Amino acid sequence: MEKATPAGAGETADDLEVRDAVSAPDAEGRPRRVTRRFPLFTRDTARPEGGGRAAPGDAPAPARQWPMLAVLSLVGVGLLVTALDAFRIGTMLIGVALLSGAVLRFVLPGVGMLAVRSRFTDIATYGVLGLAIVLLALMVQPNPWLEIPFLKDTLHFTVDT
Repeated sequence: MEKATPAGAGETADDLEVRDAVSAPDAEGRPRRVTRRFPLFTRDTARPEGGGRAAPGDAPAPARQWPMLAVLSLVGVGLLVTALDAFRIGTMLIGVALLSGAVLRFVLPGVGMLAVRSRFTDIATYGVLGLAIVLLALMVQPNPWLEIPFLKDTLHFTVDT
């Protein structure tokens, strides 16, 4: 058993023992047992994996968050193109922005505020939503660029005329 060095109020370093191999100090610096069981009440949140700055701390704020700004800029361009009456191209840009967010989240170790959840969850969420938006933009009527044959048959089974 190893002795803990930080002492709490009225305790000496000899009074505290850490019995487990894994222990962490509490708010007062005393070692406490860390279990794998989730706490009953959550008191704080953990920073997502990859949630550190994308550039050094001495860089200006926009440079530290460049992955998020790149994705948001592409979404903004897509919304602008959609507002200028090019619906298909604009929505495809929005989907491509989400897909690029998934790629950035996969490739870069630190993506700043683009990291919201765990790496896997972020990649899956950005990827699925981006792919769905791109596919819907390709299938939009009139004159779809992508036709999926079984969707027309599915529509005949669901709608009675």
